[in-house]
Amino acid sequence: MSLSSSKQHSGNLLVLLLSGIMLSTTLPAAVGGMVDHGIYAELLAKHVRNGVVSYAGFKAEEARLDQYLKVLEQVDPESLPREEQFAFYINAYNAWTIKLILTGYPGVKSIKDLGSLLQSPWKKELVRIHGEVLSLDDIEHSILRPRFKDPRVHFAIVCASKSCPPLISEPYRGATLDAQLIRVTSDFLNRPLNSRLEGDTLRVSSIFKWFAEDFNKDVVGFYLRFAQGELKQSLLAGRDRIEVKYLDYDWSLNGV
Repeated sequence: MSLSSSKQHSGNLLVLLLSGIMLSTTLPAAVGGMVDHGIYAELLAKHVRNGVVSYAGFKAEEARLDQYLKVLEQVDPESLPREEQFAFYINAYNAWTIKLILTGYPGVKSIKDLGSLLQSPWKKELVRIHGEVLSLDDIEHSILRPRFKDPRVHFAIVCASKSCPPLISEPYRGATLDAQLIRVTSDFLNRPLNSRLEGDTLRVSSIFKWFAEDFNKDVVGFYLRFAQGELKQSLLAGRDRIEVKYLDYDWSLNGV
């Protein structure tokens, strides 16, 4: 082999080697129709307790959160099965909400502090997914609500506030999504803090006012699907008389 041939051969090997390294660092984030939520699962288990978020803990491991957000960025959601895609967007919404809070932490007292007169925090274009830059509003109102048409999503996505449904300590996953949605919806509706039946008046979260069409404008009917114990019995007994009113919403931060 001539010197020039040897150099060319070595060069080809180097190109192949570098290509292999590049491929190894850009492996698909979704394999077999499933997204790797491992980093997120680890962070949630460490920094979320009974819906209370340790933003200080997330801040200390922000680099790990960024790694997870990079995983989400590399996923093509359209390639996922429906339930996995649904779970993907819920996780993306919640993880990017945490990231948004960290942009102002520790000075932020409410997610609303991160907006302005001209732009709400939910309209900030910060979510990177498969070559697109989206806002949290884009995910909620242009993808989750119209595409999946499941009102239980309102109890899965979180707004980092005390009156919003609590962040759970695990990622949502396609294989367990239905059970998870049932659990978080039931947990939220059956907490006295979120639902109070006073005589014939049912006081509920303002979520039901803001998204009335998602609940077919039938709050009591939706409640009857998930209410338990005395609350359910009272709703059944007085269904035709019950008037729905809405609780004030506490926008203060859902953590420390």
